[in-house]
Amino acid sequence: MKYAELANAGVHEQPVYQPGKPIEYVAQEFGLDPALIAKLASNENPFGPSPKAMAAAQTALRTAHLYPDGNCCQLRAAIAQARGIGEDALIIGNGSNEIIELLGHAFLRPGVEVVMGDQAFIVYKLITKLFGATPVEVPMQDFGHDLSAMRAAVTDQTRLVFVASPNNPTGVANTEADLIELTESLPAHVILCLDEAYAEYLERAPDLRAQMAAGCKVFCMRTFSKIYGLGGLRVGYGYGAPELIQLLQRVRQPFNVNAIAQVAASAALTDHEFVNKCRTANEAGRAQLVAGLEALGNATVGGQANFVLANVGDGGAFFQALQQRGLIVRPLAPYGMPAFVRITIGTEAENQRLLAAARELAQSQGVPDSR
Repeated sequence: MKYAELANAGVHEQPVYQPGKPIEYVAQEFGLDPALIAKLASNENPFGPSPKAMAAAQTALRTAHLYPDGNCCQLRAAIAQARGIGEDALIIGNGSNEIIELLGHAFLRPGVEVVMGDQAFIVYKLITKLFGATPVEVPMQDFGHDLSAMRAAVTDQTRLVFVASPNNPTGVANTEADLIELTESLPAHVILCLDEAYAEYLERAPDLRAQMAAGCKVFCMRTFSKIYGLGGLRVGYGYGAPELIQLLQRVRQPFNVNAIAQVAASAALTDHEFVNKCRTANEAGRAQLVAGLEALGNATVGGQANFVLANVGDGGAFFQALQQRGLIVRPLAPYGMPAFVRITIGTEAENQRLLAAARELAQSQGVPDSR
């Protein structure tokens, strides 16, 4: 008997997440120097990790032989202080992806539905299908979540509604007023799951804590992988009603977040100078990429996160051509957007290098530069 015959039926239908190509793989495939490759595919911070986080992590390595704090007490206290959230309203995860999975363990099963945007973070769909629930994909409006249409898609079978603001991979954010309206309109059997992975890039992120306090079923998630630059350590958190957090704690694995990540994330929360510098540079980089790409005739969505969405005609071909030049971007065919690529905003030099490569490709195709 083959393994496939022993596996649960749903495993055969489960899509496989395709991560961005690592630098070393691309270097080997194309015979390039890894030091000269710019990875602009995974929305990582081009300025590296928070210096305060790095220093704390190096110190924590001295006790790496000890198990981590299974309750993440120090990190929960640090987040509570920084965000004004009760410690009993917080759960820490191995990246916010794990927290999405915990929601699946607690609330999803065959026969229930999950509402999401059709061009939203693909992990929502993967987790939904993993637990045998039904994904209900609502068309986006101008590359952003159509909250009215999502509300209309809610049925008696709906348990979760996922909204990412800003959305990945399109970068468009919803207003606080619209999110509050959606939250307060949902029936009591539905939880709004607001993914705030890119919230630190906003000048002012929407705040739904008043709705939480009023009893609305809303749960928010954040990550240390983006502006804090700790993607390799995998740490994120969720916050909501203590009753909800208690349920999620029951399905969480012990020691799910390593000790180095906990200490680094706690320190990163205090690195305000680094965060402000990254946010300022990100805004300048967004303007740089949008202006450069549009001068080449590529329609763009600058968005409000740390990446730019660009219509390049054939996203797969553009991706391959840039790889050969030591530049990695993200093609979006898995999101039903084969003409588009998502380009992480890099350093000024990396952005300029990408635009030069895009200009070279455009000229080879006879496209005039409108600068």
